[in-house]
Amino acid sequence: MKKTSTRLADGRELIYYDLRDDAVRDAVDRRPLERTHTTSEIRRDVLLGDSVAVASHRQGRTYHPPADECPLCPTQGDRLSEIPDSSYDVVVFENRFPSLAGDSGRCEVVCFTSDHDASFADLTVEQARLVLDAWTDRTSELSHLPSVEQVFCFENRGAEIGVTLGHPHGQIYAYPFTTPRTALMLRSLAAHKEATGGGNLFDAVLERELAGERVVLEGDHWVAFVPYAAHWPYEVHLYPKRRVPDLLALDEATRTEFPQVYLELLRRFDRIFGEGEPPTPYIAAWHQAPFGALEEFEGVTRDDFALHLELFTIRRTSGKLKFLAGSESGMSVFINDVPPERAAERLREVASS
Repeated sequence: MKKTSTRLADGRELIYYDLRDDAVRDAVDRRPLERTHTTSEIRRDVLLGDSVAVASHRQGRTYHPPADECPLCPTQGDRLSEIPDSSYDVVVFENRFPSLAGDSGRCEVVCFTSDHDASFADLTVEQARLVLDAWTDRTSELSHLPSVEQVFCFENRGAEIGVTLGHPHGQIYAYPFTTPRTALMLRSLAAHKEATGGGNLFDAVLERELAGERVVLEGDHWVAFVPYAAHWPYEVHLYPKRRVPDLLALDEATRTEFPQVYLELLRRFDRIFGEGEPPTPYIAAWHQAPFGALEEFEGVTRDDFALHLELFTIRRTSGKLKFLAGSESGMSVFINDVPPERAAERLREVASS
């Protein structure tokens, strides 16, 4: 992997990740952009104990542009975009309309390929490995920023999810706090550790799932399963079999196998609802241990946390979406229409031939 860092016309950082060591990235951003100004701030909800990012400047962000005006495609002639070069393998840049900025963290965009009509599932094994390397590199770099406590790499795919740009891409959020969902995991981890005299809850969950009926696919180093208490109609958790706290700690064998397992998983997601259906909308979310202090989670260290990816769709059946209505949105109690065992069975049925 070759990494080349440059600056866009408004001062934002842009980084090319190339498969070839001889790639030259000296294209200049020719757009007449002024420096970006953000209004992002973090507000603490004292009743719920969580935080909300208020970012009114995002109201003006690019919204469903036509394909020939996509800002994530490479620059071609006089059609200028966020990527100055005429092609790229993987590119990462600071979001022009960030939810988090400055002392409130940082937001980045990750473009998986220059092919506007592709998706992550269309990538080659080599391309998917490059994305993994880019996620890992950005996790390392962002973790050293003084305002950052947790790094979150994720992909939203599909208009139903709320994606406003159709080009295959994901995002990275660098939060100035430990996120509420991670905090819940850490509290459960701490309680289990105390109750069992040092046992690890992630290890216990993985052991149970490996022995059960909800495993979707398994390699030498990774296993994907539908969790016992899945919140979403089709939800799969992907774990390395050796517990590590973050992407940085994956060994070479685990990194090498990841693209094969993950690409197969994504391709199965696109076949859940049968031939002729539009691509399955999904969210793919990496859960990594926070880099901040963990004193409030008594007895828990970063090494107790288990890196994993959670992949889920909001489509519950052909032509129908799972909406977060009263119970889910009002009280955070999910109601799942698809039994996890049936979801796992379906994801095994649609394996590649």
